[in-house]
Amino acid sequence: MATVLIVDDSPIDRRLAEGLLKKETDLLFRFAADGKEAFDQIQQTPPDVVVTDLQMPEMNGMDLVRAVRAHFPEVPVILVTAHGSEEIAVHALSCGAAGYVPKARLANELRDTVESVLGAAHAKRHHARLMARVTRNQWNFTLDNDPSLVMAVVDHMQQHVTRLQLFDETGRIRLAIALEEALLNSLYHGNLEISSKLRELDLKAYCVLADERRRSGPYADRIVQVEITLSRDEAVFVIRDEGPGFDLSSLPDPRDPSNMEGSSGRGLLLIHTFMDEVRYNAKGNEITMIKRRND
Repeated sequence: MATVLIVDDSPIDRRLAEGLLKKETDLLFRFAADGKEAFDQIQQTPPDVVVTDLQMPEMNGMDLVRAVRAHFPEVPVILVTAHGSEEIAVHALSCGAAGYVPKARLANELRDTVESVLGAAHAKRHHARLMARVTRNQWNFTLDNDPSLVMAVVDHMQQHVTRLQLFDETGRIRLAIALEEALLNSLYHGNLEISSKLRELDLKAYCVLADERRRSGPYADRIVQVEITLSRDEAVFVIRDEGPGFDLSSLPDPRDPSNMEGSSGRGLLLIHTFMDEVRYNAKGNEITMIKRRND
């Protein structure tokens, strides 16, 4: 059973976050009123994930992110950001946060974000002696439009990143989240041609339309091609869908804080923040992502 440490100086907001996460989840909860109290708890018994507000006395969310990354890199931290804190959240992601949830979208996205981060954090870490000596791996996958295959690919990648000792625990989790975002983008927005705006406006309609298109032409016959290359120095991902592509100039600027509230802007922000290099082909149906070893 996973433990979530919820950090907020407001008792009401702490209980709100707990209530949202309790729905259909099997979690244990601990609480702290600020970053200092949270870090003291983490030093005694590290949780599986930290969910923290940004603005707090003693030690704020940004300072907590830095402290946890420096001393407990295996513990992922998720930020809850109020409106107007977007630029700080961007900086926190760069400093090591595993994700963020805008406070305005807490009810819709907190549980999914925590589950995604925990899923990445709990991937298998056992090292076979032979696999520990591998210096380069490459795989090519052809995926149909089944979302369950996305996490299978992500889990496969994480196991080999661990064996290669390519990144620390937080780096591995961030890599997994970026890969998951890119694969889901190719599936839903590329092959199924469903706008992220619909997801923001009506999640139920978004899911119904996705289910319909997975069973009907021309969408059902499209595939996602994935090429993963892992070496001792870097991870390279090339993902190509069979959708019509898009005008690259229409992409929201992932570095613009005003785009952080929407689902599409959030996914691009995570990809561009967690990867060292991101580029697209001219048609807009292929993305290449590179993460280099930084030690």
